[in-house]
Amino acid sequence: MADRPLLLAAPNVSEGRDNAAIESIARSFGAARVLDVHSDADHGRSVLTLAAAQGELADGLVEGGRAVLERVDLRRHEGVHPHVGALDVAPIVYLSGSERGAACAEALTAAGRIGGELGVPVFLYGQLATDPSHTERARLRAGGLAGLRARMDQGELAPDFGPPTADEGAGATLVTARAPLVAFNLDLVTDDVEVARRIAAELRESAGGPHGVRAIGLSLPARGCAQVSFNVHDPLSTTLAELVTAVGARAAVARAELVGLA
Repeated sequence: MADRPLLLAAPNVSEGRDNAAIESIARSFGAARVLDVHSDADHGRSVLTLAAAQGELADGLVEGGRAVLERVDLRRHEGVHPHVGALDVAPIVYLSGSERGAACAEALTAAGRIGGELGVPVFLYGQLATDPSHTERARLRAGGLAGLRARMDQGELAPDFGPPTADEGAGATLVTARAPLVAFNLDLVTDDVEVARRIAAELRESAGGPHGVRAIGLSLPARGCAQVSFNVHDPLSTTLAELVTAVGARAAVARAELVGLA
């Protein structure tokens, strides 16, 4: 045990409204300790932060993933966050470079077991992507689950693990190993989602925006506002203060929100 590094995981579950289901899922990750649960009804999503030793973390993700499939059916999903699976993403997070190899190994173990034991197609993304077009999650999520299923059925996409087709209720799971990132949301005063989408498009790294920034614009009907939702992959290079300033120069900001711990 002492020789196995402590790793984190940040499974994203496509359920943000059913508190009983979320609480049941959160109790289902075996020996992995649940550090945080962040649920959002508008997003239709819960982000959990787990910690466990190498070996125990993959076990926990499989056990938790089984609970997710029992409690979450995408045919009844409500929420605006892009997704392709009930257990939508399951990144393994390393806190230092010395743990990167262990995290990659744990992610591959978890991916193989989710595909084999739970019968869910698994796509590797980020630094574990086996296809360069799978590096960014957005490419895999294009068209949502319906689009992913169509591309799989047409032979355009093949999962790295698990069955060659995706069930309508369970979908697929995306797995990687990565360093910590910051998931950060800014609610705007306006409810005009096109304003949020324009700002997100301008601030993405892929469009010439700050380094390491991924962004989408969303409408949050329960809150009555639009939101710019960020993943900041290098928060030491691009600070949250810079993003608040950049968004504030384009639209009035009502509130800020951090999501998860890793």
